[in-house]
Amino acid sequence: MTPSLLFTIILAIIIVNFLFELLLNYLNAKHFKDNLPSELNDIYDEEGYQNSQNYKQVNYKFGLIQSVFSFVLLILFIALNGFKLLDDFVRLLNDNKMLISLLYFGFIFLASTIISLPFSYYHSFVIEERFGFNKMTKSLFVKDTLKSLLLGILLGGLILSIILWFYQQFPKSFWLYAWAFMAVFSILMNLFYTSLIVPLFNKLSPLEDGDLKNTLQEFAEKVQFRIDKIFIIDGSKRSTKANAYFSGFGKSKKVVLYDTLLNDLSNDEIAAVLAHEVGHYKKKHIIFNLILSLLLTGFTLFILSLFINNPLLAKAFGIANSNFHIGVIAFMILYTPISVITGLLMNILSRKFEYQADGYAKQFGYADTLISSLKKLSKQSFSNLTPHKLYVFINYSHPTLLQRFKNLKQ
Repeated sequence: MTPSLLFTIILAIIIVNFLFELLLNYLNAKHFKDNLPSELNDIYDEEGYQNSQNYKQVNYKFGLIQSVFSFVLLILFIALNGFKLLDDFVRLLNDNKMLISLLYFGFIFLASTIISLPFSYYHSFVIEERFGFNKMTKSLFVKDTLKSLLLGILLGGLILSIILWFYQQFPKSFWLYAWAFMAVFSILMNLFYTSLIVPLFNKLSPLEDGDLKNTLQEFAEKVQFRIDKIFIIDGSKRSTKANAYFSGFGKSKKVVLYDTLLNDLSNDEIAAVLAHEVGHYKKKHIIFNLILSLLLTGFTLFILSLFINNPLLAKAFGIANSNFHIGVIAFMILYTPISVITGLLMNILSRKFEYQADGYAKQFGYADTLISSLKKLSKQSFSNLTPHKLYVFINYSHPTLLQRFKNLKQ
């Protein structure tokens, strides 16, 4: 294979992937105005449903503009030898191989953050504001951006530095050491994310004593599920949308409820949401997903190790000698078809797990309350209730609301 042929393949993958996503989004948008299924007719009145349709349509057009802009920018960057020019530039700043790669990825990360900022700002303060979702102040937006940027540089830089060191010390077997490191890092993040990362952006407060806490603890004791702590997170300072999640495993298990969730759902409905999350734990979904994710990471790193030293990857971008950062960039593009397939398989498995977690909640009499909570959450966030089947099959990690309704009613 020649460098020019490989360059053509890289361009073809980028273009085909962009067009495929464009087609999926178009097909999905064609269903925005579908009539609601009879099972979901009680979610909206006519005015509310029209408002939700408008919200989806505005977001579709905005997403289309953003994706086209990003695609054109990437194609221009490649056509103008941007990867080679950036490589030449960072080599002028330093001659240390590790620092060259760190600077290279650092500049790409910084540029992508700057490019995405106007879109993030417009989405929050124009679209979300227009439909009554945004509660974020401009100062909070700036703080969030700076914190995310700093965290990305520090954490991303640390991870990349360790992997680069493994690559320099063990060129052929670096993927094994990198895999072991990523496994430890993933487990630690799962255990301490809520304690270490979340407080950088949100305030976590223990759930106060009262009816809700009693209801949740009674259910947890009933199913022999030990909860380390139940936290309330101040999500309302950014959005009116509600959420809840579960983190940790073993003896370190935490339930986090958004304060907006408490305003919109009854105690029994919140207990139904908790029962669903406990179902994931009882069915070993969390451990299974972690193991599967680690296996996928190992597979990706192994494939990377087979290609990263191939000089064709560098020459395809007009660079004479192979190096780590260009090898990673080229590999990430070439790996796109495989990542689409693995992502599809992970989503299929995830949807199966969601059905099982719903079934677990149903065992304890929470079928109707879980349905009502899901309906309220869908209404509150203007979620798409009539998505295209192909879009769901490829992109959804959860079944649609209608599918979950039918499954719980069986």
